[in-house]
Amino acid sequence: MTASATRPDWADQAEQSLLDAAIPLVPDLGFSPTLLKAAGAACGLGGGDVGLLLPNGPPDLVALFSRRHDAVALRTLAELNAAGLKIREKIAQGVSARLEAAAADLEASKRAVGFLSLPQNLTLAARLTWESADHIWRWAGDVATNENHYSKRAILSGILVPALTMRLFDGREAAEAFVAARIENVMAFEKWKAGKDPHAPFKAAAEALAKMRYR
Repeated sequence: MTASATRPDWADQAEQSLLDAAIPLVPDLGFSPTLLKAAGAACGLGGGDVGLLLPNGPPDLVALFSRRHDAVALRTLAELNAAGLKIREKIAQGVSARLEAAAADLEASKRAVGFLSLPQNLTLAARLTWESADHIWRWAGDVATNENHYSKRAILSGILVPALTMRLFDGREAAEAFVAARIENVMAFEKWKAGKDPHAPFKAAAEALAKMRYR
């Protein structure tokens, strides 16, 4: 049983209400203690309640924000008839759904990207990006439990980070072109499993991480 399954319903509902109240305030207040106070007041939560729900403060709110976008993307993907899609097409659809979920909250998502790029938040950024990549691979039907499980998610994480930044700041067309070009990095692992290119995973990982670093 997950931790969220054992929590009272009011806590989950209060978190979402707090997030709803915070999103329109983010462009002016950023992900900050001031935002938490203002959002709490807007939805009738005192400082003690906000502290109980989000003990780590703004990082917890950013995590809620990212996970909401994951959930929105999965709902979008659930409506697709993906039975006839190739794996590369599924990954492209998954990435697109995740990018568009974030773009629907454009200004707040831009501030979240900035927040997660701060040195003290890089561990959180990596964890949230990994979660998004994991959701996409699982939706695409990946059931790998060996090293491929981790390698695929690491490389897709390296694609998601710059793709999201491009979608938010440069637009959908630029992001989709980038993803289409990079999807071969992900698919190199399929070739590796078939024994066609034993060096592909390492080349793909190096390229994806380099692009994430220098984008």
